[in-house]
Amino acid sequence: MSELKEKGGLFNRIWALLNRPSKKTSAGKLLLVGLVAGIVFWGGFNWSLELTNTESFCISCHEMEQNPYREYVGTVHDANASGVRATCPDCHVPRPWIYKIQRKIQASNELWHKMLGTIDTREKYEDQRLKMATREWKRMKASDSRECRNCHNFMSMDVSKQNRRARNRHLEAQEDGKTCIDCHKGIAHELPAGAFTAEQELENAH
Repeated sequence: MSELKEKGGLFNRIWALLNRPSKKTSAGKLLLVGLVAGIVFWGGFNWSLELTNTESFCISCHEMEQNPYREYVGTVHDANASGVRATCPDCHVPRPWIYKIQRKIQASNELWHKMLGTIDTREKYEDQRLKMATREWKRMKASDSRECRNCHNFMSMDVSKQNRRARNRHLEAQEDGKTCIDCHKGIAHELPAGAFTAEQELENAH
């Protein structure tokens, strides 16, 4: 009982100090309120950011669930001997904070197209597939396949454990300064019609 009184007395003294009308305590009160508000805002912002950075969030949109997700299921990124999965955000959302924010801002454009119904049927999705794929390949090429390298890295590869074809291709890629997306397209999603023409145009642009 005495402990409760002591705690209550301490709380009352702190409250009285904060409510005391002096310049020092007013500034302190503002600082405290600002600090608490900042922590709450930052925590809420990051919580919201991470909430939109999950596979379940990505496929809550039927356009994504019915098309790219169904193509992804059963691929080596979904199920493999190691049990390590690469989900939507692992490949399509950067981990570094500044690049993540840039990507989220760009992705807000998808909300507009969701309202317009740009790819709300399989036929519309197929019509837009090459454009969407080319845009993503270009983004990955520009970042040196940054998201791929979260799991795959030339420097960590033991090429002696790879089959001859993979070993030769990876050694050639290192020598030629190629990046993952130069060779690895269509491993999680179907290749669009005209993909090889678009690939050549992308290489010519660099």
